[in-house]
Amino acid sequence: MSFLDTFFEMLVILFGIGAGYLARRLGYLGGETDQKISKILLNITVPCLIIATVSTGDNLPGVAEILSVLKVAVVFYGMGALAAAVVPRLLGGTEKQKGVWRYVLVFPNVAFIGYPVIVAIFGPEALFYAVILVLPFNLLSYSLGPFMLSGRAKFRWQQLTTPCIIASVAALVIALGHISLPALVGECTSFVGDLTTPLSLLIVGSLLAGLPVKQVFTSPRMWMLTAVRLLVLPALLRVVLGWMHVEPPVVAGIAVILMAMPAAVNGTLLSMEYNGDTECMAQATFLTTLVSILTIPVVAVLFL
Repeated sequence: MSFLDTFFEMLVILFGIGAGYLARRLGYLGGETDQKISKILLNITVPCLIIATVSTGDNLPGVAEILSVLKVAVVFYGMGALAAAVVPRLLGGTEKQKGVWRYVLVFPNVAFIGYPVIVAIFGPEALFYAVILVLPFNLLSYSLGPFMLSGRAKFRWQQLTTPCIIASVAALVIALGHISLPALVGECTSFVGDLTTPLSLLIVGSLLAGLPVKQVFTSPRMWMLTAVRLLVLPALLRVVLGWMHVEPPVVAGIAVILMAMPAAVNGTLLSMEYNGDTECMAQATFLTTLVSILTIPVVAVLFL
């Protein structure tokens, strides 16, 4: 896909984010409304979307292919963890700011923005591979995330029983077992799951409208963090996956694009809940999301 094609697809996604931004400014979204819609996304539509991607066993890749995707996932999150161990020492800042740097480097926005971008670039058939790559995200984000942002562990076993994690594990079992679900199940889950993309983009826009952005454009640390998150990590991942000769090749491309996503929106919510540097996290989310509109097409052209 050319730069312009990818850029135009990103503009469509930007329009959805812009609609959410406008809705927040008009008072339609924000506060409790955003929280309730986020709960709908995480507890209903996203799990349905995950199950819908594996609803027809006949169209699923083989076990060896799925295991290959999981191997790429290990490299994906391992590279983020390595960056989180090195880059914050170079950027400096307070301990809570360093927690923000670590979170941003390990956890890109692989779901709310990642899924729509993957479908736009690779087509809906690529969504299954993205789901497998994202499988560790919820487990790691809600266990390691609070530890990174607050400096103390906040892990609870209940966090392993969220609908997204249950749906992801169920999808993996269905995929590995090549289990064909009834057609009605696929149709129902697809119908509800298709709400995920527009709703998630509206929420991202609404959250961005409420973020403090003063001084964010003049912070060298923010710009360096953004460059590493959006350009350096995807480039390094492309090199490593090239050495690995990943099969099918599209999986490597999907992983690189997901690595090029901006900071996960979850970080701001976790910072609020666990007494992290919420303003810093919100600013990082804003800047990386804004700049990614240009950098994702660049990554798609250079590295796919």
